[in-house]
Amino acid sequence: MIKRGENVEKRFSRQMLFKQIGQVGQEKLGTAHVVIIGCGALGSAVSETLVRAGVGKLTIADRDYVEPSNLQRQQLFTEQDARDGIPKVIAAEKRLKMIREEVDIVTVLDHVDGPVMEQIAEEADLIMDATDNFETRLLINDMAWKRGIPWVYGACVGSSGTVFPFVPGQSACFRCLLPVLPSVNETCDTSGIIAPAVQITAAHQSAEALKWLTRNENAMRRKVFHFDVWNNTHVEAGISRMRNEVCETCGETPTYPALHRSEGTGYAVLCGRDTVQIIPSASRSLTIAEGEKVAERLGAPYKMTPFFVEFNAEGYRCVLFGNGRLLIHGLKDMKEGRKLYHQLFG
Repeated sequence: MIKRGENVEKRFSRQMLFKQIGQVGQEKLGTAHVVIIGCGALGSAVSETLVRAGVGKLTIADRDYVEPSNLQRQQLFTEQDARDGIPKVIAAEKRLKMIREEVDIVTVLDHVDGPVMEQIAEEADLIMDATDNFETRLLINDMAWKRGIPWVYGACVGSSGTVFPFVPGQSACFRCLLPVLPSVNETCDTSGIIAPAVQITAAHQSAEALKWLTRNENAMRRKVFHFDVWNNTHVEAGISRMRNEVCETCGETPTYPALHRSEGTGYAVLCGRDTVQIIPSASRSLTIAEGEKVAERLGAPYKMTPFFVEFNAEGYRCVLFGNGRLLIHGLKDMKEGRKLYHQLFG
C-alpha cells in the first residue's frame, strides 16, 4: 500500500521525469480536486488516467448503472458489474481504489441538475465533461463561468471525437459555440462508437487536465480539436471571435439559466435512449420500499439491490433508485411515461 507522501518519487518517477511536471507539478496534482460529470466511456478512461497520475481527489457523478452494452468501451467495469446492475459510480470507485488505495473519491449517484452541480463543484479545481448530452454540458458551462472554474469538453461518437478546454475569461463559452460544434446531436446509442475514439478523446482531455493542474496553462489548446480515427483526419478551429456579447453565460450580464431548476416533478427522455427519466418533486420523494410494494401489488418479479429496485410494469422495465429517481426503459414518449408513473405511484 502506498500512503500519501510515501514512495511518491518511486511511484510517479516516470511522470516526474517529464520536466513540465516534475516534483512541483506532482505535488500540485496530489492536492488537486477534479469533478467528473459522467462515468461511462469517457468518465471511465479519464478517471483512471487521473488516478494513476496522482490526482488527490475525484468527485464522480453519474445517474446510471452498468449494463452489458457498456463493456465494449467502458474500461472500469466487468461482466459481474453488469450482471449485478451495479451503479457505475460504485463500480468505478471499487476499481479505482484497487489502482490507488489512498485516492479520495466522492461518488454521486444522481441526476446532475443545478443544485447538485452547485454542491459538488464547490471546491473543484477543474471539471471534466464525460456526459453525452448538450443539456448537461450547458449546466457544466454555466457553473464553470459562475465559479471561474475551467472545464474540459469531450465528445465522441462513431470514430470521431472533439476536445476543447474552456477557461472562463479566456475564450468564448460552450453556449456560444453550440451551433458550430460537430456531432452535438449524435450519441453512441444512435450512431454507434468504437473504443479507439473514446481512448483518443479521453487522452486529449486528460492531457489538458494535467496541463491546468500542474500550472502549465500556456500549453493548453487554444483551438477546438476534432478528429476521425477511422478516416485518418483531424482539424482545429479557432473560436476567439465567436464570443457572443449578450450570451447568457459569458456575456456582460450573465444569468446562468441552466443552473435554475424548475419546480415540480421533472420528466425527460434520456438522450439517444428509449428511456424516460422521472424525478419527483421535493414534496413527493419515492423510496425503494415503495417500489417493492408496487411490484408486489402488480405480482411482478423484482430485483432489490442496496441502490435500487427493478421491476416490470405494463411491459416496461422500471428502475427506482434510493433517492426517488425513476427510469422507465423501453419508452421514449414523455406523455406515456408521465401516465405510467401516476398509475404506479399516484
